[in-house]
Amino acid sequence: MDKLLLIMALASVLALADTNADASDANTELPALELPGKLKSAVPLPMAEADLPSVVAREYFKVSEKPLQLECPTFDEQGNLIFCEVFGGTVFRLTADKKLSSFLPDPALRPAGLAVHRNGRIYMAELGDFVSRGSVLSMAANGTDVQPVVSRDAGFLPDDLVFDKEGGFYFTDFKGGSSTSTGGVYYIGPHGGEPVGVVSNLRIANGVGLSPDGKTLWVTELAGGQLHKVSLSDPTTIAPFGSSIVYSFVGGGPDSLRIDADGNVYVAIYGQGRIMVFNPAGFPIGQYLLPGRDQGHNLRSTSMVIRPGTDELLILTNDWDKGQGSTIFVARALAEAAP
Repeated sequence: MDKLLLIMALASVLALADTNADASDANTELPALELPGKLKSAVPLPMAEADLPSVVAREYFKVSEKPLQLECPTFDEQGNLIFCEVFGGTVFRLTADKKLSSFLPDPALRPAGLAVHRNGRIYMAELGDFVSRGSVLSMAANGTDVQPVVSRDAGFLPDDLVFDKEGGFYFTDFKGGSSTSTGGVYYIGPHGGEPVGVVSNLRIANGVGLSPDGKTLWVTELAGGQLHKVSLSDPTTIAPFGSSIVYSFVGGGPDSLRIDADGNVYVAIYGQGRIMVFNPAGFPIGQYLLPGRDQGHNLRSTSMVIRPGTDELLILTNDWDKGQGSTIFVARALAEAAP
């Protein structure tokens, strides 16, 4: 009997010890994840891109205190910067001495891409109803004499466009989604005609550009988060095994792109307040950061352009609901604008 009591007492002591141990463990500090300051940014740079050479652009011109969706910068024959606002259908003109004016060819238009033909006419890619009724049109330099090039009845959502040296142009079809690859890239020759498909099955095709020699087509896939490099045998034919995805973006958002005289490719990252730069082989080599991005400002970086004959890089963005309006920033590109 005494032995049984002894065993029961010992069991009680061990149980009390276990209880005290559990309480002690609960009071000790739990393992914690410590984040470095750079990862506490509203849009932290991905680890693979954090060490890229970087520079912070500075403000060049405040377009508006309102959050306008600025897009499609290019230059007219007089050297003025022209760009647009998507939802208001407005085309802006900014002179070299920073005098801003605007014209409204049609308030029903939703411009997303502008390019100037060698004859001086402005071509516009516009998103229409954002479903299936967009168009490409051309207009005189002052916004008059608007003529259809691709009708809204054709079923496209043209978002961006670029001319080749013969006067034909490529445009992106801004259709699809992350799981729907119904967008693509189309070409219209210098003498017009129906759009010819060049790159298909894209998830919201967005930016488009040509290498300085015209042999390589570059395309961004907004919903797919990818950069495509496409070697061309002729304007509408991909060279054998000539199409590849050279980069996949963390966080998505690759928007418009531009190419400099050395063939470097500049890609605006929408929602991240920065521009990434790739060499002609598609390797990331640098980036331009917009002021305030770590605090969540100026994240809607949509597009950029290099001023002809210079290396002045102008970057368009807006602050949406954060209160800093719509701004153009400036920095030096790695090379001058492509001729």
